[in-house]
Amino acid sequence: MAKQSAPLELAGVAPKLVEITNEVLFQDVWERSGLSPRDRSLVTVSVLAALYRGEQLPYHLGVALDNGLTVEELSEAITHLAFYAGWPNAMTAVTQLKRIADERAA
Repeated sequence: MAKQSAPLELAGVAPKLVEITNEVLFQDVWERSGLSPRDRSLVTVSVLAALYRGEQLPYHLGVALDNGLTVEELSEAITHLAFYAGWPNAMTAVTQLKRIADERAA
C-alpha cells in the first residue's frame, strides 16, 4: 500500500487532527490484518463516492490503484453504487476516476 498520511500543511492549523489521522487511521486501522489494503481501498472509495466526499476521493482512488484495484474494477464498483447511493455521486466519482486514469496513462 502507498504510505498514507494527512496533508502535512494542515499540521500548522490542526496538529492533533493530523497526528490522530496518521497514527490511528493510517498506522493502525489501515494496517489491521482483517482486510487486505486492496479491500480497504474498495470499501473506502465506495463510501467516499456514496457520501459525495469529493475532496478525499481522488487521493483514495489513487491509493486504490496502488493497492491493486484496476480502473475496470473501480468503475464496476462505482456503477454498482449508483443504484444505492445516487446517480450524481456515481457520475462524479467516475469522472474523477477517468481523470486519474488519464493522468497515470500519460
